[in-house]
This record gives sequence, C-alpha cells and structure tokens, in this order.
Amino acid sequence: MTDKKHTPSYTAEFRARGVRLFREHRSDYSSDSAAYRAIASKLGCSSFSLRDWCRRAARDAGELSGPTSEEKARIKALERENRELRQANEILKKASAY
Repeated sequence: MTDKKHTPSYTAEFRARGVRLFREHRSDYSSDSAAYRAIASKLGCSSFSLRDWCRRAARDAGELSGPTSEEKARIKALERENRELRQANEILKKASAY
C-alpha cells in the first residue's frame, strides 16, 4: 500500500495575497529565495509554492515570457480534443474495414 502525500489546496485569494506580499517586501531581503522562504513561512506554505505563484502571476501580467494560465488551459483543452478526435478516427477506420 502506497501513501500519497497530501498537497494542500490554496484559494486564489490566498495565492494572490502571497504574490502581493512578495512584491511589496522583496526589497527587504538580500535575495528572491530569502524573500520566498521568509514570506512562505509567515503564510504557512512552501517557498516553492510561493515562487510558482509569483512566476505564474508574472507570466499572466506579461512580465515573464512563456504561456499564460489562460493559454495553458486552452492548449490543454485542444490537446484533449485532439486525443478524442484521434480515437474517433481510429474507431471509424476499424469500422470501415468491415
């Protein structure tokens, strides 16, 4: 029997608060990682989660290159649709062979 690690779910408001706190207090620390650790410890989340939230917020705001959250969701939906269409094509190919 394998034990799965519980990954906590954080609300959008909580994540936005973490990003806001990081942006407001980044200059109080010697490095980004020191700021992530200190702020995450105050919030009760991991510094890695806070870093990911900040990066996602920066991408969504156009401050970092890479796909935004909206673009990622669209890509995921298109990949799902593509997979379903491929399966439908396979079924039709097999059916037309008879």
